[in-house]
This record gives sequence, structure tokens and C-alpha cells, in this order.
Amino acid sequence: MDDVVFTTLRVSVDGAVGRLVLDRPHRLNALSRVALRELIEAAAWLDARPAVKVTIVEGAGRAFSAGYDLEDFSVPEPDGAIADGADLGRRMADAVTAMRSVTVAAVHGWCVGGGVVLAAACDLRVAATTARFSIPEIELGIPLAWGGIPRLTRELGPAITKELVMTGRPFDAAEAHALRFVNRLVAPEELGPATAELAELLATRSSLTLVQTKRHVNAVAEEMGSTAGSGSDGFVFAAAVADPESRAVGRAYLGRRGSS
Repeated sequence: MDDVVFTTLRVSVDGAVGRLVLDRPHRLNALSRVALRELIEAAAWLDARPAVKVTIVEGAGRAFSAGYDLEDFSVPEPDGAIADGADLGRRMADAVTAMRSVTVAAVHGWCVGGGVVLAAACDLRVAATTARFSIPEIELGIPLAWGGIPRLTRELGPAITKELVMTGRPFDAAEAHALRFVNRLVAPEELGPATAELAELLATRSSLTLVQTKRHVNAVAEEMGSTAGSGSDGFVFAAAVADPESRAVGRAYLGRRGSS
């Protein structure tokens, strides 16, 4: 067993299988700036261990991830820092996508906004039948950033991506599976064993063939919908934060959440 310590994550390696656990259960594993930076660091840490063939990505507690941490969203940033802060999510998603090992997201409970982007950045996704998904950024008066649009367009197609992002409506695990966003659905109590079984199966393949297949598929996916232009997501996010109508929409959404 090989372990490393982070403040918002638990990362470990056991043989050929790594495990990356979002570990802020009291915040439903919301992705703060610290968590995003640590995810980037954890991806590099795991990449430095060539024996790792598969990495399971999961959330502690009741959810996979509640998405971008609204506490961070409510904290004022210095001028010019908003775009840089928003760009952390893109860098996180790129780091997860670029990992050498095959990444398998194990999704349970809520998977929201940035959590959906994190799941989309993984290679494979296994979900509990009780998992729920939503992309509420537009309700907050901000665009879906972090390279989420090209990733979801590749996985779901343009029309479904537009619908889910523009409406922000929740969708359940059965719909996520029908849309081919999720590879496998399992009973909640089987999520851990099923994900481990898949990881162990993949770990029996040669590293060379796993890496080359992943790189080949990712290269084709980039041709279908490149994430290269996502570096401007942070500036679009900053523009939305400065836009009066967008800010009013966001305040109304947060007010509804606070009163519910």
C-alpha cells in the first residue's frame, strides 16, 4: 500500500489500482479551489507511478460531488483573479483526462455541475441506480465552464447537451445510462464491488495497450469536439459574474436554495 496525504482528498495505490476519493462529505464533496488544486496535484502524483493501470474516482459520504463550492463562489476575489480561479476547473478536468491510468468514476448520490464535468473527464463511469445528476450553472447566472461543454457534447450530442445545460433539470441514473453517459448501472450496495471488479479486470491488460487505446480514443474525441478553446471559459465566467442580469439570476437561485 502506498499512500499520500491531501486535505480534501484521499489518494492511495494498491498494486495496479489507484483510488482518488473526494473527501469533503460535510460539503457533499463540493469542489473548492483547494480541492481543484489538489486534484491536479493528485493526478500528477498518480501519473508518477507507472505501475498504476487504473484509478477509481469516487466521493466519500452521501454524494459523488455537489459541484463547484458555492462558499468559494460567494467569496469576493481580487480584480483579474475571477478568470484565473474559474480556470482551475478546466485545468483539473484536463489533468484527469490526461492521466496515464484508465480512470473509472464511481458515482453515487448527487453528481452536480462541476461534478458532472469531473465524471465526464474520466474514461469510464459506473453509477448506482439511485444516483442523480444536474447541471445548474445557468440557474446561477454563470456558463458551464471547465471544458464541460465540449466534453458533454462529445458524450451526449449537441441537442441533449443544450437541453440539460440550458434547463438545468435533474436527470436520474437510468436516463444517464440511456444517454450513454454512464457505462454501467448497479444497485447502490454493489457500486463498490462492481467498480473494483472492473478495475481489477482492466488491470489484467498490458499497460502499453491500455495507454495506447486511451490516447487513441481521446485523440478521436478531440477531433469530434476539441477542448482546446476551453481556456477562454474563465473569461466568459468572469463576464457573467460582472453582468447585472446574470448576477440577479444567481442571487434569485441562491435565495431559493436558502429558503428551501
